[in-house]
Amino acid sequence: MRRKIYLLLLLSLVVLTGKAQIGGEYTYQFLELTNSARIAALGGTQVALSDSGDLNLPYANPALLHKDMDNRLLVNYVNYLADVNYGYASYAKTYRGIGNFAVGMHYINYGQFDEATETGELTGATFNAAEYALNLVYSNSYKRLNYGVNLKPILSSFESYQSFGIAADIGASFKSKDGYTNVALVARNLGTQITTYYDGAEREQIPLNIQAGISRRLKHAPLIFSATLQHLNHWDLSTPEEEQDFTGETIHQRQESFAKQMMRHVVLGAEILPSENFTLRVGYNYQRRQELKFNDKASTVGFSAGFGLKIKRFHFDYAISRFHLAGSSNLFSVSINLNNNF
Repeated sequence: MRRKIYLLLLLSLVVLTGKAQIGGEYTYQFLELTNSARIAALGGTQVALSDSGDLNLPYANPALLHKDMDNRLLVNYVNYLADVNYGYASYAKTYRGIGNFAVGMHYINYGQFDEATETGELTGATFNAAEYALNLVYSNSYKRLNYGVNLKPILSSFESYQSFGIAADIGASFKSKDGYTNVALVARNLGTQITTYYDGAEREQIPLNIQAGISRRLKHAPLIFSATLQHLNHWDLSTPEEEQDFTGETIHQRQESFAKQMMRHVVLGAEILPSENFTLRVGYNYQRRQELKFNDKASTVGFSAGFGLKIKRFHFDYAISRFHLAGSSNLFSVSINLNNNF
């Protein structure tokens, strides 16, 4: 039976898209990718942003789907690494007395690959690889508490190997009386692999990610600060460093301090609002910086930035996120308000 060495390389790439310490333990790692330019500019994940007009927010936390997103259309595109691209499209509708609904499609396209035998000889044939997740979001509220769920049927296809799965996000958010502070909790990717890539294979786990966050808008300054604690179901996100003696043999492993371990869970972001129609954003992700820096040359790895621009019915967002010294990822988001009274 012929084997595709390029397929093996592709599967390695899928593993690398996840968190380096826990990425190899799960399938459907594309579910962890950030497709929103705004969220990417704020460090890669934020689950407690409380403004109600951004249809990107329910992707991170379904409780953030709000009635003000009614009749809005969203399209995202990400120019990722190694010619990989992915994106997200969504539409929201509110029904009074029932709740808020949104439907979206999240995809990643790994491109076209050359088929080869197990000895590396090209056959002249090609194959494609892609993954898809349908997002079916519902939310409602009780006083200052918002709650929501996102049901995600998943299809993963690598050449002739296919897998189906199902996942769900369950979230809640709570706003302070003055409306300036919002706290949130979300469990992302609760689910299972329904069918495996080939007969006889064991079912793989989906990347469960429990997150908690807070956002705060200053009363007397155009600033919004946000922070999210990620991977609360995994404490140790680091890779122990092996030290060697003069013979080259390992003598012990050095563990990170509590403070550094804690920082790996923290994602920080800030937004500056010079006007109602323009926003500047910056973010910092310590975990990404530690896992993807090159030896001691960290440069700006882990930092991100971007801006948002509102023009009539349209809202444009752009972000650049630094993953490695070799390159960055560019993200674009376009939101359209389809309401006549906008």
